[in-house]
Amino acid sequence: MASSYDFLLTTLAEQIGQHKKILVGFSGGLDSTVLLHLLVRLRTQSHQLDRERMALRAIHIHHGLNPKADLWVEHCRQVCADWQIDFRTEQVELNTRQNGIEAAARNARYHAFQHELQQDEVLMTAQHLDDQAETFLLALKRGSGPAGLSSMPPRMPFAGTTLIRPLLDVSRAELEAYAQAQKLQWVEDDSNQDDRYDRNFLRLNIMPLLNQRWPHFPQAVSRSASLCGEQEQLLDELLQESLYSLVTSEGAIAIPPLENSSEAKRNALLRRWLHQCGIKMPAREQLQRIWSEVALARQDAEPRFRLGQHDIRRYRQQLWLVPQYQNLTDSMLEWDLQQKLTLPDGLGTLLCAKENSIENCMTVRKPNSHEQVTVRFGVQGNIRIVGRQHSRHSKKLWQELGVAPWLRERTPLLYYNETLIAALGVFITKEGQGLLDNEEISVQWKRGILYA
Repeated sequence: MASSYDFLLTTLAEQIGQHKKILVGFSGGLDSTVLLHLLVRLRTQSHQLDRERMALRAIHIHHGLNPKADLWVEHCRQVCADWQIDFRTEQVELNTRQNGIEAAARNARYHAFQHELQQDEVLMTAQHLDDQAETFLLALKRGSGPAGLSSMPPRMPFAGTTLIRPLLDVSRAELEAYAQAQKLQWVEDDSNQDDRYDRNFLRLNIMPLLNQRWPHFPQAVSRSASLCGEQEQLLDELLQESLYSLVTSEGAIAIPPLENSSEAKRNALLRRWLHQCGIKMPAREQLQRIWSEVALARQDAEPRFRLGQHDIRRYRQQLWLVPQYQNLTDSMLEWDLQQKLTLPDGLGTLLCAKENSIENCMTVRKPNSHEQVTVRFGVQGNIRIVGRQHSRHSKKLWQELGVAPWLRERTPLLYYNETLIAALGVFITKEGQGLLDNEEISVQWKRGILYA
């Protein structure tokens, strides 16, 4: 009977192409067990034909949600040992604060996949035709556009390599028939019977009715998803040049050209800009608010719109995507100049440098013996800086010096007692100006990855 399912081997071989290093997401369930077994058979075939041996690895994600999870790990470990597959498991912690357990589990899973992938290795997961139909309906429930309705592509870039879903045209019934013919053993997750979860509700209550009425419903949905994907790909190609011209080298997007575009084109460009930045596709209402509340806000405002873990900000007639940083305005750090000072929230370190010619170094007067040295954040009031005859209000000064609003609150301010000496990397005040070489110190700021 097994030979009647050899089309699965052919389909899989076509999807793999020339790839020889494969990491499989292996839950131990029916779908991933069939995928792993097919790959083992292909590996055997290539060895028999004296071709380069396929390097197979499997990773099992322990979500910590089910009391049987440890048993599933041992099952998967034993299967991989029997089939001579390199196996590893990864236990993850779920962040359910934003999108619930299902989304949190998926995010944790793919983060673990990304961390585990080796050079020149592709990732394979076992989603099938019925999964695709469920994903489409879930996107429909959310009111998604073509991008969301395109559901899961059979292959896509992922973590510098490729994610391949080779079973998207294969139904669960076909996978189960293959597994039974091959006498495979797999685990059953009892949480799949809990229809409080949206996907389970569709799988248990809706899909059986649709399949009973229209036996080829999953195939029809898959075609619709493919057509939506083609439309999105076409739009990507048509808008690529426009998007390239709008996005700056720093990753911001220019506002004025968007004002002359139709709403549909503007929204399409904004979606693609956010996608380039790795942001989940926003809803239409969110795009409208970004445009009206941020891009079109009055000129003297400093608007922002929260989108997930980021803010959309406006600066110099551009939209910027900025992480939500820790508020540091009440922070005050005492600094012993003989020691390196670690700044909060990923901003890097400060140290007294031996010479002032190195990068990100400023030379200021040496503190007097009675002056306490501190580092603070966020300055208000009038400031007189070196090179200027008159003092300026801090807001005007930051603007003139081209410092974005969100960086003004993250620039380390050097104080002696209550006197501002310098905004490191930006300006030195008159009070911080050195007089003689032997009365000066050089302060180096080694910026962290979160100063941006």
